[in-house]
Amino acid sequence: MNKSVESLLESFERLPDEAKREAALEILRRSVHLNLPPLEDEALVEAADNIFLELDQRESQHG
Repeated sequence: MNKSVESLLESFERLPDEAKREAALEILRRSVHLNLPPLEDEALVEAADNIFLELDQRESQHG
């Protein structure tokens, strides 16, 4: 990941939740026309694993 993407994501993390939703929606709108390769099954499984690990961590912190 290059520095400008890292900076963008760091800025995104500092936003309040409503602004994060607005930014995510706008990024999705702008990226719909990108010619992206299809996701590999392995990448989808890894992303799902990361999401579940994060949810488990949040749950244990608020448990």
